[in-house]
Parts: sequence; structure tokens; C-alpha cells
Amino acid sequence: MRRPVSIAPPKGKLGVLTPGMGAVSTTLMAGVELVRQGHSVPVGSLTQMGTIRLGRRTESRVPKIKEFVKLAELKDLVFGGWDIYTDSAYQAASKAGVIEAKDLSKAQKFLKQIKPMKAAFDQNYVKNLSGTNVKKGKNKFDLAEQIREDIRSFKKKNKLDRLVMVWCGSTEVFMKAEAVHKDLASFEKAMKANHPAIAPSMLYAYAAIAEEVPYANGAPNLTVDIPALEQFAREKQVPVVGKDFKTGQTLMKTVLAPAFKARMLGLNGWFSTNILGNRDGEVLDDPGSFKTKEESKLGALEYILQPKVYPELYGNFCHKVRINYYPPRGDNKEGWDNIDIFGWLGYPMQIKVDFLCRDSILAAPIVLDLVLFLDLAKRAGMRGIQEWLSFYFKSPMCAPELYPEHDLFIQLMKLKNTLRWMMGEELITHLGAEYYD
Repeated sequence: MRRPVSIAPPKGKLGVLTPGMGAVSTTLMAGVELVRQGHSVPVGSLTQMGTIRLGRRTESRVPKIKEFVKLAELKDLVFGGWDIYTDSAYQAASKAGVIEAKDLSKAQKFLKQIKPMKAAFDQNYVKNLSGTNVKKGKNKFDLAEQIREDIRSFKKKNKLDRLVMVWCGSTEVFMKAEAVHKDLASFEKAMKANHPAIAPSMLYAYAAIAEEVPYANGAPNLTVDIPALEQFAREKQVPVVGKDFKTGQTLMKTVLAPAFKARMLGLNGWFSTNILGNRDGEVLDDPGSFKTKEESKLGALEYILQPKVYPELYGNFCHKVRINYYPPRGDNKEGWDNIDIFGWLGYPMQIKVDFLCRDSILAAPIVLDLVLFLDLAKRAGMRGIQEWLSFYFKSPMCAPELYPEHDLFIQLMKLKNTLRWMMGEELITHLGAEYYD
């Protein structure tokens, strides 16, 4: 990919469209409004609070990222989306129970104005949900065309200059790429034939790319990570990225596993279990949807630890993941890990992690960062897979001939070096040999 010759300024309004207006997206909307009103601080957002070192350590050049690159401002964000329920963003946020009433009330007027468009939905792909706010069409291609019209109407109605779409919907059933996903012609033919390998999330991704709107997949389901849509994105000059927001338990894995590998500590087993009570937990109570999430969660350790490279340390470790739907817990997920490691002379040790996290509180700033960075990528003329945004995902997309990078610290270095590269600054290698000449 060539370095951008110039980056268009973020003039005007930026639309943020989310297929799925549940806990994650409404927590984002409410949070942005509270920050805009001066009631809160955007904790967890790299674009809003993060810094980037430029040049040598002795130069003390450490601006905030939002001051270094040309990002859209929070005041210019306009929100919309689709959902299978008719609840406004305020009603959905109230039911999700993520944000307390005393805080939600401050954004009530704003959230009540955001009402979902009818969703493209098929219960065959999300078994445990059903709703009434659903589109009807003669086939899947027709539904995709309806989504395209929604995008155009939303842009015109709100007088927007640009748009970004981030999938915040539920996890669909596990699917593998098939022949109908190999190229755009096969994909469009399959949509018109209502082929079962075309899931609703793919319709949103197709519509976004067709309308030249950057797209991020926040769930683990097969969506934009298929040859047809990857090529379509390149042809339409659209940045795409995914998949599955890296929030709680997997975030901890991508922090701890690199530490074990760095110190050459062995791993016998890693058992992970979760209890979760929100809509995500209900959806994942279905074996098909859980299979999709399980595949996403299992991959990180294999890629970080490289069992084939280090067979004595990681060649035979046991990795199990469980998710349990427990309604009383709501959005406050508990991720519990038992890690059996071994050290010098093979002597065993254990680590226990009990992360009492808030799923949507961790996910909302991820969505915000992806919106702003994808908009930046689009204005910079970048297209196709944006691997530099792997930092935010459990199952990062990358070029077909590559393996995905899961180490959180390498991901962050790649993200910041990409920003330096975009702006013509020297890349940071952390070698530092020049200080000791």
C-alpha cells in the first residue's frame, strides 16, 4: 500500500451507522453525547486520550493522536442504525442497563431522537432472537438494495459528508467460506437465489461497500472476510476491517500470552469460562452462535504462542472456552481463567484471573476509535483490509498469504507506526542504539 500523498480534511458531518442498536451501540451513542456535553471523559478511547511519540526520546514530542492526525471531531458525529426491535436508542439503552439512569437522563433528549430503521434479519442465523422491525423483500439482493437506499436517505436527511458503518449486531451461526463467496459475480448471483451461505451481516457489508462506506465487523461471524467482498472493497476504494471486538477475556489473553512467550514459560492448559446475561449472552446460548464465538476466542493463543516453533513449551497445551448465559448478570460479564504454566525444570505454576468487566463499556470506545480511524483511512485513499486496526479485534483480518498478528503490543506498535507513516514521520523501532554511540 502506498503512503497517502495527501489526506482530505474531515470537513462537515460524519454519519455513524450501526446494524444492531443494542447495548454496545447505545452505550457508544450515550457516551459520546455525555462527553460532548462535558459530563464525562472518553476513557478507553485511543483516538481521544492516547498519545503518540514522534522522533527520538530526547525530543519530547508526544502529541495526542487526535492532534497528530486529522480526525473527525465528536461534535460532528451523527448516529443511526437498524434493529429488529422498534425501541429508540434511549429505550434500548434503558433496557440494556449498562448506563445508570442518572447518567442516561442527561442524554435522554438526544437518544430519544435516534430510532432504528427496519433490519434485514433471518432467524436461521440468530436462533434465539426474533423481532417485528424487519424488512421484507423478494430476495436477499433486494434486501441489500433496501439497505443501500437507507444509507442514501440517512445521508441526505442529515446532510452528511461522509459515513462509516460498524456491525454491532448479534453473533450469527458458524459458517465457512463457500464457492459463492469466491467473487462478486458469484456472490450477487447467490443473493438473488437466496443462497443460505449469504448471511444478513453480509448484506450490510455489501451495501456499505457499494455505497463507498467504510465497514467494520464487530462480531465473529463470517461477513466481510470473504474474497468477494474483500475484492469489492478494493475496487470501490473502501477500507474494511474486522472481526469481533477484543474487549474482556481475549484482551487479557493477548496481554498475558506474549509475556509467557517473552520469558519462555511453558503452558499446559488454559481454561476460560464466562457468565453473561445481556442479549449477547442470550444469543450465544445457541450452539450455532457459540461455535462462531468459540472459534474467534480460541485462535489468539495458537498464533501468539506458535506451538510449531516452540513445541517443548506450547506443543500440547489444552485450551477450552465456555460461555454461560446467566440473566441476573446483565451486561456485567465475568470472565474467569485458570492458567496452568510451567517454568524452570518443568515445575508447574498457576495463574487465576477473574475479570469482572462491563462488556459494552469496554466495547463502546472501540467502536468510536474504529469510526474515526476508518474515516481517516477513507480520506487518505486507503482501501481494502486495514490490518493496522487489528489492535481492536479478536480475529483480525489480514492478507490471505499472512497469519494474523494477535500480540496486543505488536498490534499497538503497528497502529502507531501506520499513523507515523501516513503523516511522513520516522517509524519507531525502539532500537535506540544511537544513544550509546
